[in-house]
Amino acid sequence: MARVVIAGAGWAGCAAAVATVQAGGEAVLIEKADTILGTGQVGGIFRNNGRFTAAEEMIAMGGGALFHLMDDSSLHQNMEFPGHKHSSLYDVAVMEPTVRRYLLDKGVDLWTMSRVTNVVMEDGGIAALKLEGGTEIEGDAFIDTTGTAGSIPNCRKYGHGCAECVLRCITFGNRVSITAKAGVTEIVGRKMDGTPGAMSGSCKLHSGSVSQGVRDEMKRAGVAVLPIPKDMIERKRELLSMKVCQQYALPEFAENVVLLDTGHVKLMTSYFPIDELREIKGLENARFEDPYAGGIGNSVRFMAIAPRDDTLKVNDVPNLFCAGEKAGLFVGHTEAIATGTLAGHNAVRYSLGKALLTIPRSTAVGEYNSYGRERMETEEGLADKFTFSGSVYFDRMNELGTYTTDVEEIQRRVDRAGMSNVFMQPVA
Repeated sequence: MARVVIAGAGWAGCAAAVATVQAGGEAVLIEKADTILGTGQVGGIFRNNGRFTAAEEMIAMGGGALFHLMDDSSLHQNMEFPGHKHSSLYDVAVMEPTVRRYLLDKGVDLWTMSRVTNVVMEDGGIAALKLEGGTEIEGDAFIDTTGTAGSIPNCRKYGHGCAECVLRCITFGNRVSITAKAGVTEIVGRKMDGTPGAMSGSCKLHSGSVSQGVRDEMKRAGVAVLPIPKDMIERKRELLSMKVCQQYALPEFAENVVLLDTGHVKLMTSYFPIDELREIKGLENARFEDPYAGGIGNSVRFMAIAPRDDTLKVNDVPNLFCAGEKAGLFVGHTEAIATGTLAGHNAVRYSLGKALLTIPRSTAVGEYNSYGRERMETEEGLADKFTFSGSVYFDRMNELGTYTTDVEEIQRRVDRAGMSNVFMQPVA
């Protein structure tokens, strides 16, 4: 049986583990923290705009298990907020334990509080991952889903210091890149002003710290849009330019505070000075829940992207794959699951000596994977961020005609590409 070792249990790592098992392999999933899902523990948005198309494509391809869990855990479905249609918001309070139970039921060997610190190389490939404390985890193929956020020195140098976010580097240690440890030179993304990285895209407020009227509106509609004082608008516009999530760089987000109900109160900006936030009606008692220092900043991401091909194999290391942010300037849970699924499936294929799979560009997911790779290999593309939900790539989906909410058409598209249920089939 192919043994696939995955470093990092965010959405990408979890999807890779599921895909590995479905392909007939043994999945070992290693996470430095005590919980899985990473930023998925404070995220919650999916199926908005082109993410609907991508999710339905993945379901048709046999990679839909995690999307079904998200659907089942949704607080709101088919809702709208500025610039985003037919959105769903999952409950961040239950998502992590729900996914953890699912992984264990599938037979995934999950190691939490297990920080990878190095690799053991052999004949040009990786033979094992070394954990803090010296334990070595051997495998046939490896997947780097350690992400690109932090570490603390990067957040200090390119942000406003450690914002004490859900990644909890202070407690569990800085991110360690498997790709870099294997000797591969990584790619660094840029903000719009040319400086390295980009800030995480939202903050969470404690639900009890917003007014009852705001809570009632969020419970009813899933969203509350609160106008901000006119003298703050230009500053808010500057904050949005620093966001990793460029799909929110719209006038509505500069002129208002947009709050989404994900269990927490999701504030759609990278940070907001607390004194100014409390000047907004309904937020007089606002308190940040994640990051705790959300009044000054958020985590810095896109500091360590792996150069790779369209099968998600990392360049120059034959048995190393990547997914999620590690695979490109990619933003979002849907995007992480799509890349993680392909990486897990191909890791099993590699281990069994089979040809690796590329998702055809006739699908939105395949085009996203290939176009994102092409763009990050160019200087001008390093300032772009790619998501199915807006900005550069959603514009491209509309131009190519791949965006649709017609589920039957999506299924036909996947079938024409020869990809129907491919991720449900064991690799023989």
